[in-house]
Amino acid sequence: MRAYLVLDFAVRDLQGFLPYVEAIPHFIEKYGGRYVVRGESPTVMEGDWAPERMVILEFPSRENAQGFLADPAAQALFAIRHRTTVSKLVLIEGCT
Repeated sequence: MRAYLVLDFAVRDLQGFLPYVEAIPHFIEKYGGRYVVRGESPTVMEGDWAPERMVILEFPSRENAQGFLADPAAQALFAIRHRTTVSKLVLIEGCT
């Protein structure tokens, strides 16, 4: 079953964030992932959720998505994202 990582984020330090933007696609691809949405500004249609930017990644399975998040070589990149953005991340499985 396909799995999706949904990231809601606001960049606070663009220059500091750029190394993450440049390097993270390698790790996404390593785990069979692909961008469905890449850093777009959403239009809120209902409710009081107000994300600034969204990324949606699709992986072949939950295990692939979790492998991506746990990859030791990617941890320094995740630290960059944590330091330079305010972000929320969820993992969800899709319909078969």
